[in-house]
Amino acid sequence: MMLPKNAYVINVAGGGHLVDNDLLEALENDHLSGACLDVYHQEPLPKEHPFWEHPKIFMTPHYASVSDTNSVVPRILENYERLRKGQELINMVNRNKGY
Repeated sequence: MMLPKNAYVINVAGGGHLVDNDLLEALENDHLSGACLDVYHQEPLPKEHPFWEHPKIFMTPHYASVSDTNSVVPRILENYERLRKGQELINMVNRNKGY
């Protein structure tokens, strides 16, 4: 594992950049503190995929569009700070509804 202990993975780049089983193993072994995922190998992610129920994985809905950096970055930073403080995140995915 190249990431330092307790690193937090944020993947918004593409599903192919992440090996699902390696991420799950690193989370289970407490090498990583958590992950926030916006893209997946298969979209929509199958209902039986372990990411849906994993307590250390936060999932966001992926939209194939151009984002305005000036509006997106502050929201990501705000959620990051909320996560660090143990507060409820904004714009969470409703897991009962799926995406």
